[in-house]
Amino acid sequence: MAVLDKNVIAVEAVEGTNAMIERAGQLCKVGGWTLIKVSNVRHDMRLDVPTVGTTTIEKLHAARATALVLEPGKTIILEKAKVLELADRYRIAVVGYAPDLHL
Repeated sequence: MAVLDKNVIAVEAVEGTNAMIERAGQLCKVGGWTLIKVSNVRHDMRLDVPTVGTTTIEKLHAARATALVLEPGKTIILEKAKVLELADRYRIAVVGYAPDLHL
């Protein structure tokens, strides 16, 4: 999901993350938004594991995003060193967030 100032501006659907990032960039011309990539509670991790890579960071940069929030232990980062270097170069914060599921 793409968020700006606590407002959801785009949600990922069957078209996938890259298309959602492009849509969020079109909807939020000022930029400064955050991509939150976490698994659904009923998500079958055997079939589709949330994944990000350098393409994700390139798309975020092109769409003027400034942060990427990932769920530790449930998201695959392809070529992690390259992803973090690219995010640093583009000034995109990469943050791990583990929601408290006991609420």
